[in-house]
Amino acid sequence: MKTAEASRRHFILAAASCAATSAMFSCAAQRAQDNDPIVSPSPPLPGGDQADIATKITPQTIAEAEKLAGIKLTARERDMVAKHIGEQIAMLDTRVARLQLPNDLAPATVFHAQLPDKHLRQATTHGDPKRIPPPARPCPTNDVDIAFASITDQAGWLRTGQLTSQRLTKLYLKRLKQFGPQLKCTITLMEKQALEMALVADQELKAGRDRGPLHGIPWGAKDLLDTAGVNTTWGAAPYRDRIPNQNAKTVEMLSDAGAVLIAKLSLGALAYGDIWFGGTTKNPWNLEQGSSGSSAGPAAATAAGLVGFSIGSETCGSIVSPCMRCGVTGLRPTFGRVPRTGAMSLCWSMDKLGPICRYAQDTAPVLDAINGYDPHDPSSVDEPFTFDVMQSADNLRLGYDPRWFDGPQASDEDRQALAVAKKAGCKLIELDWPDRPWDTLFLILIAEAAAAFEQITRQDLDDELQWQAPEAWPNTFRTAWFIPAVELIQVSRFRREAMQIYYDQLMNVDALIAPSFAGSLLISTNCTGHPSITLPTTLTAAGTPTGITLIGRLFDEGTILRIAMAMEKRFPAAVQRPPLFS
Repeated sequence: MKTAEASRRHFILAAASCAATSAMFSCAAQRAQDNDPIVSPSPPLPGGDQADIATKITPQTIAEAEKLAGIKLTARERDMVAKHIGEQIAMLDTRVARLQLPNDLAPATVFHAQLPDKHLRQATTHGDPKRIPPPARPCPTNDVDIAFASITDQAGWLRTGQLTSQRLTKLYLKRLKQFGPQLKCTITLMEKQALEMALVADQELKAGRDRGPLHGIPWGAKDLLDTAGVNTTWGAAPYRDRIPNQNAKTVEMLSDAGAVLIAKLSLGALAYGDIWFGGTTKNPWNLEQGSSGSSAGPAAATAAGLVGFSIGSETCGSIVSPCMRCGVTGLRPTFGRVPRTGAMSLCWSMDKLGPICRYAQDTAPVLDAINGYDPHDPSSVDEPFTFDVMQSADNLRLGYDPRWFDGPQASDEDRQALAVAKKAGCKLIELDWPDRPWDTLFLILIAEAAAAFEQITRQDLDDELQWQAPEAWPNTFRTAWFIPAVELIQVSRFRREAMQIYYDQLMNVDALIAPSFAGSLLISTNCTGHPSITLPTTLTAAGTPTGITLIGRLFDEGTILRIAMAMEKRFPAAVQRPPLFS
């Protein structure tokens, strides 16, 4: 089976491991206020004055450009284009000179995952995600056992007085200090703020004010979520001193739920891979290996028991891939369910924020806390999240294409997951998945990412990024400038067809099961906006985790959670502790 990293790099321009979140370039006043190092107007791309360039364009120039556009013109047509294209270049020049667009300003065309003429169909229509069972055991005396416990157990111990938020917070802070440098998973430790929040949480719980199951639970944020007065670096050297003046909406929502933010966790620079300005975030199961990305720090820290849970982001694999690598559970919500205000924007029509936890059940209260509409996110929607921890997976129809489990990206462990799903009560339904040019959807991601970080290319700041391989962002951003606008519109039209295909395929099943990188499912489901959950299954002979992914209907996360919980119980090695951190 290919590694997650290798699988992602196989895709077009290696754009698969991306994520989402807010503000990169603001107007000059906002940049100064936020301590953004980029403050000067953007010059045109290298090569001289654009008007001068327009006068030098010849039919031969057009003939060479045809190779990039993938079209063929006649000599007469080239001559006409060359004579009149100066008007178009002048418009581009005007835009560059006069429009400074902040990173969080979304395009006027806003993507919504739900087709306008289709009704949502959900298999899980009731249940309160805040309802959690009592702890399965008394609070251990050993700090390590407490650190690796589920949110469910920790929440129960906090409410029965067996544990305090202050003790739990100090415990995790100690582990972050001890193991964070080894894993290179921590960018900023928020010790003072965390201890203050933990004290308040204990006081409130003692006084009978219960904010819900996350009250008093320490968590870590991927460092693309803004935190007021605290560095939010996006993992990239040009922004390592960036200090926002407001919290991201998700940070506010988790604070309202009583959760205690203790650290800003690493991400691959600008939400790709596991390499950031501080080094490469490591896999807790194998320190010779990166943790994959781009939610590298959240996955590694959660797997190593350094936080109670974390928030990651995904554009195309940034939750799925590191969760596979590190052996934790990652829930990628339906596009639009979780507001992204105050999160770095990479791809406005694909970015998503979601929970990373050690247990499948724990993702439910976390998703519930960050679910909701926010008018400042144009793609945000108001959809309830329903989940009943007592509901089984019995008789849920789980679709799969046998080819997903026979290809080079499948393994014996993947095939074992099919058998486990059947034992968990699911009915397995064979599908014949349409053969479409799914990988062309990467053009949407690449183009939007290059637009979001235009100044990186224009001001040569791409040279400051640590990762400079051909598949890394600097080169990908440059090549994106040569994607024809017409082709981008055509791919967008195919995206609508893909949404219809998924709607039709999910008419006869309640969810899909697949190896996480099979059949271009990663790019296609990120473009259609469907939710997924990736859960650990077994350990390989080398002692590293394997995992499987479940894909649900739009806004039906409760159903894939039910299946994940049922499967988790039947995988004895599913929830393990990395030996070096136990």
